Amino acid sequence: MKSIQSILPYLKGKWHWVLAYAISNMLSVLFSTMSLVMIIPFLNMLFDKDMELTTNPGFHLSKEGISLYFRYQMTSYIAAHGNEKVYGLIFICIILVTSTFLKNGFLFFSNYILHPLRNGIVFKIRKELFEKITQLPIGFFSNEKKGDIISRMTNDINAVEQSIISTMKLLFSTPFTVTFYFILLFILSAKLFIFLLVLLPIAGLLIGRVSKSLKRNTQLTQERLSGILTIIDETLSGLRIVKAFSAEKDRNNSFNQENEQLYQVNNQIASRRELASPLSEFLGVAILAIIIWFGGKMAIQSPPEIEAGTFISFISFFYFLINPLKELSQIFYNLTQGKAGLDRIQSILSVENTMQDSDNAKPITSFQHSIELKNVCFSYQDKVVLNKIHLKIEKGKTIAIVGASGAGKSTLVDLIPRFYDVQSGEVLIDGVNIKEYKIADVRKLMGIVSQEPILFNDSIEHNIALGEEKIDNKKSAGIYKKLPMQLILSIKKKIKKRNMLEIGATSSVVEKKQRITIARAIYKNPPILILDEATSSLDTVSEREVQDAINNLMKNRTSIVIAHRLSTIQNADEIIVLKNGEIKERGTHQSLIEKGGVYKKLVDIQFNSNNTIDA
Repeated sequence: MKSIQSILPYLKGKWHWVLAYAISNMLSVLFSTMSLVMIIPFLNMLFDKDMELTTNPGFHLSKEGISLYFRYQMTSYIAAHGNEKVYGLIFICIILVTSTFLKNGFLFFSNYILHPLRNGIVFKIRKELFEKITQLPIGFFSNEKKGDIISRMTNDINAVEQSIISTMKLLFSTPFTVTFYFILLFILSAKLFIFLLVLLPIAGLLIGRVSKSLKRNTQLTQERLSGILTIIDETLSGLRIVKAFSAEKDRNNSFNQENEQLYQVNNQIASRRELASPLSEFLGVAILAIIIWFGGKMAIQSPPEIEAGTFISFISFFYFLINPLKELSQIFYNLTQGKAGLDRIQSILSVENTMQDSDNAKPITSFQHSIELKNVCFSYQDKVVLNKIHLKIEKGKTIAIVGASGAGKSTLVDLIPRFYDVQSGEVLIDGVNIKEYKIADVRKLMGIVSQEPILFNDSIEHNIALGEEKIDNKKSAGIYKKLPMQLILSIKKKIKKRNMLEIGATSSVVEKKQRITIARAIYKNPPILILDEATSSLDTVSEREVQDAINNLMKNRTSIVIAHRLSTIQNADEIIVLKNGEIKERGTHQSLIEKGGVYKKLVDIQFNSNNTIDA
């Protein structure tokens, strides 16, 4: 039941379609049994002439009333055609063809309703999940594997899709079919039906044990699939490193280990799943054989407890009942698999988004005075990354942040656009805590160029104007008008293709992408620039071409620069030196060189050997 309950909320607002689906299935089942019902009086008359009925008994909704009414209709039809029973066959054939046509017509209509209903629910789940992923704070993904999230967006949603069909059938199709056949069987022979009810629970118990084992292994399958996707993602992302360290065998071993585990689990599931259908069919036929033995004795004894035609119809109805009962085992498997997938999806949808606008968040459309970090502390998994940071950045100033790897440079910068929230202290813009502003408004004030260029499979113009809702041809042509001529020439000279997918994967791809990400920040025309080692992926010649454009862009703007190449920050208004998450030194390039501390050592390591800086 939990599997069904997890799907039902997504049917909200679609109950009129669900009702139409249920009614169509009911009519389909009704017409599928009509031909069999009509055969009963003909069979009885075929075996016993005394079964003919010439007086109209009228129609009464009871076993006897229905039987007498159809016997009269059959007798009248045969009598109207010279008492030739062959015309009874024609009558039956007409009923058979008509009822089959109507049965399949309503079956088609029910499926016509079901598939858009299913696709609509899957569309909604996929949309909700992707929107949730894009809304969650960056910190959430530090603890999640990318491959696992992709698996939830693909494999788990596919499992839910099958589960929706099974839920609809279990609620509005198969139960009605089984119930309808049960009613007919009871009407035909209450004694045989009660005998049948004694046997069915035994079969259900055996099938239930198989379904229970399927449930245990389904969750393992989803986990193994996400593990495989994670390894694929990591390997493709780091393929250059894999080859550089000849680590192909190591990666293959990791993949094969996950693949082997998935292979074992899939085999276990497949063996049990494939056992369910033949087992249910075998048990159904075994029960049928017992019914034939038990009911046959009732039919051949004198006087018979059940008419021959009725007994044959009982057997026929039960035989047609076997397939819906078999279908139940597959339905329960799909429900189990869908429930496991939906649980994994819900585990993301239910995550509380800690990075949201407050109820009274106010807009901010301009930057007037300063950015300030007051006594800021930040930790990640009990590890202190930043400790008691005090920093004030006046409007129009350029602040450079330097330090060894792991010193906390990127974390400090990430606090300003509120990618993370501080554990203590506060980040202020124009004297107001950024938590009091709308997050989107804060980020609109900033243009960011990260160390790793991130572009999307779209046109170059759309990548430059990222965030714009629409870019028409006129605006697309005008994009370059916002960029410095040096950068325009750099992009057009280096990148001949129009779409990022066409650029390919050559050694110069990173350089090409970085030019576009820099153009993106310039196009936004923000009052605050954040450059996280923006030119570190460019060669010396390319860096000089782009750096002039960046320097011009930084004029009259507030710029925060994380620098790997210290030659690019010598003109900064203030250089902040971080070490182990704390500010160790601050000042201009010249003052820090004269001080002879941490910064001087960094400069010596990077430049003195080549005499590139005149200290």
